[in-house]
Amino acid sequence: MKLIKLDAIDSTNEFLKGLSNKQELENFTVVTAENQTKGKGQMGSVWTSEQAKNLIMSVFVRDLLLGIDQIYHLNVAMTLAVIQALESFHIPALSIKWPNDIMSYNFKIAGILIENSLKSDGSVSSIVGLGLNVNQINFDDLPKASSLAVICGTSFDKEEILFRIVEKMKNNLEILKKQPDLLWMDYRNRLFKKAVPMPFKDNSDRNFMGIIQGVSPFGKLQLLLEDDSIVEYNIKEIQMLY
Repeated sequence: MKLIKLDAIDSTNEFLKGLSNKQELENFTVVTAENQTKGKGQMGSVWTSEQAKNLIMSVFVRDLLLGIDQIYHLNVAMTLAVIQALESFHIPALSIKWPNDIMSYNFKIAGILIENSLKSDGSVSSIVGLGLNVNQINFDDLPKASSLAVICGTSFDKEEILFRIVEKMKNNLEILKKQPDLLWMDYRNRLFKKAVPMPFKDNSDRNFMGIIQGVSPFGKLQLLLEDDSIVEYNIKEIQMLY
Protein backbone atom coordinates (compact mmCIF):
# COMPACT_ATOMS: atom_id res chain seq x y z
CA MET A 1 0.00 0.00 0.00
CA LYS A 2 1.36 3.39 -1.03
CA LEU A 3 0.14 6.37 1.03
CA ILE A 4 0.16 9.92 -0.36
CA LYS A 5 -0.63 12.62 2.21
CA LEU A 6 -1.82 16.05 1.09
CA ASP A 7 -2.52 19.14 3.18
CA ALA A 8 -5.26 20.47 0.90
CA ILE A 9 -6.80 19.42 -2.41
CA ASP A 10 -10.00 20.06 -4.31
CA SER A 11 -10.92 16.36 -4.31
CA THR A 12 -8.88 13.27 -3.39
CA ASN A 13 -10.86 11.27 -5.96
CA GLU A 14 -9.99 13.75 -8.70
CA PHE A 15 -6.32 13.85 -7.65
CA LEU A 16 -6.07 10.05 -7.69
CA LYS A 17 -7.93 9.86 -11.00
CA GLY A 18 -5.47 12.29 -12.56
CA LEU A 19 -2.53 10.36 -11.15
CA SER A 20 -3.82 7.07 -12.53
CA ASN A 21 -4.10 8.62 -16.00
CA LYS A 22 -0.44 9.68 -15.92
CA GLN A 23 1.25 6.62 -14.42
CA GLU A 24 0.82 2.98 -13.48
CA LEU A 25 -0.41 2.97 -9.89
CA GLU A 26 0.20 0.30 -7.30
CA ASN A 27 -3.01 -1.43 -6.25
CA PHE A 28 -4.41 0.12 -3.05
CA THR A 29 -2.61 3.41 -3.55
CA VAL A 30 -4.20 5.74 -0.98
CA VAL A 31 -4.48 9.53 -1.03
CA THR A 32 -5.50 11.47 2.09
CA ALA A 33 -6.09 15.18 2.63
CA GLU A 34 -6.42 17.34 5.73
CA ASN A 35 -8.69 19.70 3.83
CA GLN A 36 -10.83 19.05 0.75
CA THR A 37 -12.36 22.06 -0.98
CA LYS A 38 -14.59 20.29 -3.50
CA GLY A 39 -15.45 16.96 -1.95
CA LYS A 40 -17.97 14.96 -3.93
CA GLY A 41 -20.89 12.78 -2.91
CA GLN A 42 -23.32 10.68 -4.89
CA MET A 43 -24.84 12.18 -8.07
CA GLY A 44 -23.04 15.51 -7.79
CA SER A 45 -23.82 16.25 -4.15
CA VAL A 46 -21.16 17.95 -2.01
CA TRP A 47 -19.27 16.53 0.97
CA THR A 48 -18.04 19.16 3.43
CA SER A 49 -15.61 18.60 6.28
CA GLU A 50 -13.84 20.65 8.97
CA GLN A 51 -10.13 20.98 8.29
CA ALA A 52 -7.89 18.31 9.88
CA LYS A 53 -10.74 16.83 11.91
CA ASN A 54 -11.92 14.01 9.64
CA LEU A 55 -10.62 11.18 7.51
CA ILE A 56 -10.73 12.11 3.82
CA MET A 57 -9.27 9.40 1.63
CA SER A 58 -9.39 7.78 -1.79
CA VAL A 59 -8.15 4.30 -2.70
CA PHE A 60 -7.16 3.04 -6.15
CA VAL A 61 -8.36 -0.51 -6.86
CA ARG A 62 -7.63 -2.41 -10.07
CA ASP A 63 -7.88 -5.90 -11.59
CA LEU A 64 -10.74 -6.91 -9.36
CA LEU A 65 -13.97 -6.68 -11.32
CA LEU A 66 -14.35 -8.76 -14.46
CA GLY A 67 -16.87 -6.46 -16.07
CA ILE A 68 -19.17 -3.51 -15.68
CA ASP A 69 -22.02 -5.78 -14.48
CA GLN A 70 -20.10 -6.48 -11.24
CA ILE A 71 -19.62 -2.86 -10.24
CA TYR A 72 -21.98 -2.97 -7.25
CA HIS A 73 -19.98 -5.90 -5.82
CA LEU A 74 -17.25 -3.38 -5.05
CA ASN A 75 -19.72 -1.10 -3.29
CA VAL A 76 -20.77 -4.01 -1.07
CA ALA A 77 -17.18 -4.96 -0.21
CA MET A 78 -16.12 -1.39 0.55
CA THR A 79 -19.07 -0.32 2.69
CA LEU A 80 -18.69 -3.49 4.73
CA ALA A 81 -14.96 -2.82 5.12
CA VAL A 82 -15.72 0.55 6.72
CA ILE A 83 -18.34 -0.99 9.01
CA GLN A 84 -15.99 -3.81 10.05
CA ALA A 85 -13.12 -1.42 10.71
CA LEU A 86 -15.29 0.87 12.82
CA GLU A 87 -16.65 -2.09 14.79
CA SER A 88 -13.07 -2.89 15.81
CA PHE A 89 -13.00 0.56 17.46
CA HIS A 90 -16.30 -0.23 19.24
CA ILE A 91 -18.41 2.31 17.35
CA PRO A 92 -22.03 1.42 18.26
CA ALA A 93 -25.19 0.77 16.23
CA LEU A 94 -23.60 0.77 12.77
CA SER A 95 -25.60 0.25 9.59
CA ILE A 96 -25.52 1.01 5.85
CA LYS A 97 -28.03 3.51 4.53
CA TRP A 98 -28.47 2.54 0.89
CA PRO A 99 -26.50 2.88 -1.20
CA ASN A 100 -23.34 3.80 0.70
CA ASP A 101 -23.80 6.03 3.73
CA ILE A 102 -22.52 4.68 7.03
CA MET A 103 -24.80 5.33 9.99
CA SER A 104 -24.40 5.14 13.73
CA TYR A 105 -27.82 5.07 15.32
CA ASN A 106 -29.79 7.53 13.12
CA PHE A 107 -26.80 9.73 12.27
CA LYS A 108 -24.67 9.74 9.14
CA ILE A 109 -20.99 9.44 10.00
CA ALA A 110 -19.52 8.55 6.59
CA GLY A 111 -20.17 8.56 2.88
CA ILE A 112 -18.53 6.57 0.09
CA LEU A 113 -18.22 7.52 -3.58
CA ILE A 114 -16.89 4.94 -6.05
CA GLU A 115 -15.90 6.04 -9.54
CA ASN A 116 -15.16 3.35 -12.12
CA SER A 117 -13.20 3.40 -15.37
CA LEU A 118 -13.81 0.75 -18.04
CA LYS A 119 -10.73 -0.10 -20.09
CA SER A 120 -10.72 -1.23 -23.73
CA ASP A 121 -10.04 -4.83 -22.68
CA GLY A 122 -13.19 -4.84 -20.53
CA SER A 123 -11.39 -4.62 -17.18
CA VAL A 124 -12.45 -2.07 -14.60
CA SER A 125 -10.32 0.13 -12.37
CA SER A 126 -11.96 2.00 -9.51
CA ILE A 127 -11.34 4.90 -7.17
CA VAL A 128 -13.05 4.54 -3.80
CA GLY A 129 -13.54 7.83 -1.99
CA LEU A 130 -14.42 7.94 1.71
CA GLY A 131 -15.33 10.84 3.94
CA LEU A 132 -15.53 9.77 7.58
CA ASN A 133 -16.43 12.19 10.37
CA VAL A 134 -13.89 11.40 13.05
CA ASN A 135 -13.09 14.27 15.43
CA GLN A 136 -15.42 17.02 14.22
CA ILE A 137 -17.92 17.98 16.91
CA ASN A 138 -19.81 20.90 15.34
CA PHE A 139 -22.72 19.88 13.11
CA ASP A 140 -25.00 22.89 13.63
CA ASP A 141 -26.13 22.99 10.00
CA LEU A 142 -26.25 19.20 9.58
CA PRO A 143 -28.77 17.81 12.07
CA LYS A 144 -28.57 14.28 10.63
CA ALA A 145 -24.76 14.12 10.77
CA SER A 146 -22.47 13.10 13.59
CA SER A 147 -18.94 11.80 14.20
CA LEU A 148 -17.06 9.13 16.07
CA ALA A 149 -15.96 11.72 18.66
CA VAL A 150 -19.52 12.91 19.33
CA ILE A 151 -20.96 9.40 19.51
CA CYS A 152 -18.20 7.91 21.67
CA GLY A 153 -17.17 10.98 23.67
CA THR A 154 -13.48 10.64 22.81
CA SER A 155 -11.07 11.54 20.01
CA PHE A 156 -9.59 9.01 17.58
CA ASP A 157 -6.36 8.51 15.64
CA LYS A 158 -7.32 9.04 11.99
CA GLU A 159 -4.33 7.18 10.58
CA GLU A 160 -4.99 4.14 12.72
CA ILE A 161 -8.54 4.05 11.38
CA LEU A 162 -7.25 4.48 7.81
CA PHE A 163 -4.94 1.46 8.02
CA ARG A 164 -7.68 -0.65 9.59
CA ILE A 165 -10.11 0.27 6.78
CA VAL A 166 -7.60 -0.62 4.05
CA GLU A 167 -6.85 -3.91 5.81
CA LYS A 168 -10.56 -4.76 5.82
CA MET A 169 -10.89 -3.67 2.18
CA LYS A 170 -8.16 -6.10 1.14
CA ASN A 171 -9.77 -8.90 3.14
CA ASN A 172 -13.19 -8.29 1.63
CA LEU A 173 -11.88 -8.13 -1.92
CA GLU A 174 -10.30 -11.56 -1.42
CA ILE A 175 -13.65 -12.87 -0.17
CA LEU A 176 -15.37 -11.20 -3.13
CA LYS A 177 -13.31 -13.28 -5.56
CA LYS A 178 -14.32 -16.57 -3.95
CA GLN A 179 -17.56 -16.15 -2.01
CA PRO A 180 -19.37 -12.94 -3.01
CA ASP A 181 -22.65 -14.28 -1.61
CA LEU A 182 -21.22 -14.08 1.92
CA LEU A 183 -20.57 -10.35 1.54
CA TRP A 184 -23.94 -9.73 -0.06
CA MET A 185 -25.72 -11.49 2.80
CA ASP A 186 -23.83 -9.40 5.36
CA TYR A 187 -24.51 -6.20 3.40
CA ARG A 188 -28.25 -6.85 3.16
CA ASN A 189 -28.46 -7.73 6.86
CA ARG A 190 -26.82 -4.42 7.79
CA LEU A 191 -29.14 -2.18 5.78
CA PHE A 192 -30.44 0.84 7.71
CA LYS A 193 -34.14 0.40 8.62
CA LYS A 194 -34.42 -2.94 6.84
CA ALA A 195 -37.78 -4.67 7.39
CA VAL A 196 -39.17 -1.58 9.14
CA PRO A 197 -42.13 0.33 7.61
CA MET A 198 -40.69 3.71 6.59
CA PRO A 199 -41.95 6.79 4.72
CA PHE A 200 -40.31 7.60 1.38
CA LYS A 201 -40.59 10.39 -1.18
CA ASP A 202 -40.16 9.91 -4.92
CA ASN A 203 -39.02 12.32 -7.64
CA SER A 204 -42.56 13.64 -8.01
CA ASP A 205 -42.63 14.61 -4.32
CA ARG A 206 -45.14 11.84 -3.68
CA ASN A 207 -44.91 10.37 -0.19
CA PHE A 208 -45.49 6.66 0.30
CA MET A 209 -44.75 3.86 2.76
CA GLY A 210 -42.36 1.03 2.01
CA ILE A 211 -40.39 -1.73 3.71
CA ILE A 212 -36.79 -2.34 2.63
CA GLN A 213 -36.34 -5.95 1.55
CA GLY A 214 -32.82 -5.77 0.18
CA VAL A 215 -30.70 -4.57 -2.73
CA SER A 216 -30.53 -6.10 -6.20
CA PRO A 217 -27.22 -7.34 -7.75
CA PHE A 218 -27.20 -4.11 -9.77
CA GLY A 219 -27.56 -1.91 -6.69
CA LYS A 220 -31.26 -1.07 -6.82
CA LEU A 221 -33.16 -0.74 -3.55
CA GLN A 222 -35.97 -3.29 -3.23
CA LEU A 223 -39.08 -2.03 -1.43
CA LEU A 224 -42.21 -3.88 -0.43
CA LEU A 225 -45.11 -1.48 -1.03
CA GLU A 226 -48.55 -1.34 0.56
CA ASP A 227 -50.10 -3.29 -2.34
CA ASP A 228 -47.65 -6.16 -1.60
CA SER A 229 -45.64 -5.51 -4.76
CA ILE A 230 -41.85 -5.31 -4.64
CA VAL A 231 -40.45 -2.40 -6.64
CA GLU A 232 -36.80 -1.59 -7.37
CA TYR A 233 -35.47 1.97 -7.29
CA ASN A 234 -32.26 3.53 -8.60
CA ILE A 235 -30.09 6.00 -6.69
CA LYS A 236 -31.78 9.40 -6.32
CA GLU A 237 -35.18 8.09 -7.48
CA ILE A 238 -36.42 8.01 -3.90
CA GLN A 239 -35.52 9.50 -0.55
CA MET A 240 -36.09 7.93 2.85
CA LEU A 241 -37.83 10.27 5.29
CA TYR A 242 -36.40 9.57 8.74
